Amino acid sequence: MSDKCNTCGSNGSCSADPGACGVEVEKTLVGSLNNVRNVIVVMSGKGGVGKSSVTGLIAASLARAGKRVGVLDADITGPSQPRAFGIPSNVGIKATDFGLIPPEARLGIKIMSINFFLPNEDDPVIWRGPMLAGAVKQFWEEVDWGDLDYMVVDLPPGTGDVPLTVMQTLPVNGIVIVSSPQDLAFMVVKKTIKMAQKMKIPILGLVENMSYAVCPHCDEKLEIFGHSQGAQVAKDTDIDFLGGLPWDISLNALIDKGKIEDYVSEDMKSIVEQIVVKLP
Repeated sequence: MSDKCNTCGSNGSCSADPGACGVEVEKTLVGSLNNVRNVIVVMSGKGGVGKSSVTGLIAASLARAGKRVGVLDADITGPSQPRAFGIPSNVGIKATDFGLIPPEARLGIKIMSINFFLPNEDDPVIWRGPMLAGAVKQFWEEVDWGDLDYMVVDLPPGTGDVPLTVMQTLPVNGIVIVSSPQDLAFMVVKKTIKMAQKMKIPILGLVENMSYAVCPHCDEKLEIFGHSQGAQVAKDTDIDFLGGLPWDISLNALIDKGKIEDYVSEDMKSIVEQIVVKLP
């Protein structure tokens, strides 16, 4: 309640919108000052399928297209976005009256991750579910994201506290599901798909990562992780198949060097184009 309500005869006990009385409504959350037009969540049921890589590639592709992009690293116990984008964990987070200032990568992508708050980037985060969920809410509500065309959220694997918090707290426009060709990966990923469907959040489609590898000598496609099943799984679960991405040693090298923004792929470009047309 604003102090101006004290001069009103109702003394704040009315049910009217304070704005209708000419009262200045106080902002209680920094996040309410931000203008994020689209929130894309990247999920997987199983770890190790390249979800974080796909998150970074989506963000970089959007940024190259001239969009204002942010990455919220919601994988609190396994954060990897700062390393992939080449931002040191000791960068030093500054704050203003409008919230924490997220560091920016070379293409102007704003990034917020728990690694910026740890003494060493390899220090573990040993928290229970409520604390993990609370950190994610703070990254949304207490960070000065400003105006963004797209925010890409990198979730931890599974269907636990953090994915649930993101789906219930953030205005999610759509979910990108990531898997790899193995039967086990798809079995677990189907749980993620069913969770999103039960939460009634639109699934933008399925990306099959490490779908194949290309021989550097003869350009033959090698299905080193098994036969591609992405299109069939997408059909079986009634979602769109966005496409497959290869296992690429050059991408791995760029991520290790903190230069994921330098990786350009026609497959990724096609996937992002399909994602964008599905958003409001």
